[in-house]
Amino acid sequence: MSSRSPFWNLKDLLCSPGKDFQRLEKELKTKITSFERRRRRLTSGISDQTFQGALTLLEDITERLNTLGAYAFLWVAENTKNQTARAFENRVQSRLAQFSPRLFFFDLWWQSLPPKQASRLSARAPQYRYYLDTLIRLKHHTLSESEERIVTIKNTTGRQALEAMYGVTTNSMSFPLKHQGRTKHLSREQLMSYVRHPSTSIRRGAYQSLFKVYGAQRDVLGDLYKHLVQDWGNEGLALRHYSSPIAVRNVANDLPDQAVDALLTTCRKNVGVFQEYFQLKKRLLKLKTFHRYDLYAPYGAKFRRYTFPRAEALVLEAYQNFSPTLSTLASRVIRQQHIDAALRPGKMGGAFCYSVHPKQTPYVLVNFTGEARDVSTLAHELGHAVHAMLAENHPVLTFHAALPLAETASIFGEQLLSDSLLAQERDSSSKVSLLLGQLDDAYATIMRQAFFVLFEREAHRMIGSGATIDELANMYLTLLREQFGQTVKVGEEFRWEWLVIPHIYASPFYCYSYSFGNLLVMALFQQYKKEGQPFIPKYLELLAGGGSASPQALLTPLGVDVSSRKFWQGGFTRIQALVHELEQNMP
Repeated sequence: MSSRSPFWNLKDLLCSPGKDFQRLEKELKTKITSFERRRRRLTSGISDQTFQGALTLLEDITERLNTLGAYAFLWVAENTKNQTARAFENRVQSRLAQFSPRLFFFDLWWQSLPPKQASRLSARAPQYRYYLDTLIRLKHHTLSESEERIVTIKNTTGRQALEAMYGVTTNSMSFPLKHQGRTKHLSREQLMSYVRHPSTSIRRGAYQSLFKVYGAQRDVLGDLYKHLVQDWGNEGLALRHYSSPIAVRNVANDLPDQAVDALLTTCRKNVGVFQEYFQLKKRLLKLKTFHRYDLYAPYGAKFRRYTFPRAEALVLEAYQNFSPTLSTLASRVIRQQHIDAALRPGKMGGAFCYSVHPKQTPYVLVNFTGEARDVSTLAHELGHAVHAMLAENHPVLTFHAALPLAETASIFGEQLLSDSLLAQERDSSSKVSLLLGQLDDAYATIMRQAFFVLFEREAHRMIGSGATIDELANMYLTLLREQFGQTVKVGEEFRWEWLVIPHIYASPFYCYSYSFGNLLVMALFQQYKKEGQPFIPKYLELLAGGGSASPQALLTPLGVDVSSRKFWQGGFTRIQALVHELEQNMP
């Protein structure tokens, strides 16, 4: 088997972008025109058959729209510098902006129905019930048909253009790093592999290079962020009348504000858990001062590298030991060449899983450098994929999990991998390294993400009051130092870290989903360890629910109350236990 990382095949979406675009465009025009003709039949006395037919046609249209959007995005992700791909994406976005508003009338009609008639119809279409309930939940934030059309069209040259500009600007950055006597010029993904390097000076150099390059662009990137925040407020608060910037995300996630407040408050209250961990790591690394750039320092002399086939085998084995179903589904992504792991100039940074529609195997992008963290990332993104595939019996309108649950399968997959590796490990030093890895990841995906959201809450308020870029940077640095207390020394250069976080640009307040998902998985994994085999079908049923019910409704059979601080504290109890386990195993 080749040790090279795989490159995906997008032909399962479109064989020929030109010809298939024309075909899909023609089909969409026909189907949307047919859908519009049903408008006059949308009355409170509509028959069950007519109503079902409209939903089935809407589902068919949505699958085609998703296919076009997915291909355009994934083609650009291959190489953000590809002018042909970017031109195709612009063309697709233009068509989607024309097509999507022509469907709004159905949403508005449904929202106008008296409750009795709406209840009658939704009872006849149970597979679409949560989609229909969501439309009612969004009723008070929905604009008129003409206004929705204007917002959608303007976003293609407004918000979407600013997000694309951020991506083009940052993906083209080159980062100098002196290593082994010579200066290398690296992509961001290549550079970030060095923040886990055994050498303190190399870790420090990697961070300094990162922030020097981003900091040099702070005026451009800072202004982009301010404009995106203002756009979020203009549409979400002024036009749609949400109660706060974060409420826009909460309503979309079908989470009450008090649940998100409970999550963030509990995270902020527990900064001491990770500060205790960093004290232990400082002792293990024998450092006089523990700096922010030491956070992900590896322990021990071993600096393991993995080929992609080895990483694949480790992930599939961990999934297989828990449930053969998960392993079979994950291997389908790889077997069908729906994964892109190779490093290339211009390739989109980070990692993601793109679930197009229920009939399509998801696509996964990772940037595989061969370090241990990349194996965990592979487990994470394949977790997203199996989540979507388990929910493939739902229509496209309800198969995507809400954001708070969208991270459940991915993080659980990482836990399965860590647990599998820990069980196989016989060397005590390596066990300590694995525990360090788990706690590093717990910090990065819980506390770090929660503080991103705390930054966003303040940033949206401050920008509304006319804050400068420097004032935002100072506030970010203040929050960082709150996280770490006296345990970790945070250099001034870290004030520009917020410029590096794509989510706060493209998906405001998205990051609490990581905190939600990780603390949830901590609790669920404890439940699995306690119950054993009987837990597995309940967990698979949770994933199979997709987006067919609210997060709370899907979690209730597992005994979870998302508005309870006690529940969230239970996740930190698990983390505290890992810290104590590390302390007991320290040499």
